[in-house]
Amino acid sequence: MILFHTKISDFRVNKKSLTKQWLKKVAESEGRKIGQIDIIFCSDYELLELNRKHLNHDYYTDIITFDYADKQSVISGDLYISTDRISDNARKFNNSDEEELRRVMVHGILHLAGFNDRTDEEIALIREKEDFYLSLYP
Repeated sequence: MILFHTKISDFRVNKKSLTKQWLKKVAESEGRKIGQIDIIFCSDYELLELNRKHLNHDYYTDIITFDYADKQSVISGDLYISTDRISDNARKFNNSDEEELRRVMVHGILHLAGFNDRTDEEIALIREKEDFYLSLYP
């Protein structure tokens, strides 16, 4: 089950059903099943506070992923996404907000599927997978 939650009053996810089906296919393509994924949309400030509290990082980010899976074959967790970063990054990379949002959501799903982005090699792999799955969005 994938659920969307928003702490931003004027933020809406377009094509919710289609997006949920797509994210489920991403997980399945990585050999995983979806348990429960909660995608929470919040402000830069809220995500910064989570980053400080849970990761001891004092900087803005577009997503923080919390993995709650108790089986390796199932992915479950929370994806906290900053709508402020989505908008800023969309402009920075000349993307639409929707495309940038899909990139960040699939990035979170890939983290829950076991991919990291700490080294140059890991970053290259996760970006390649993001691009591939973005190309499959209906």
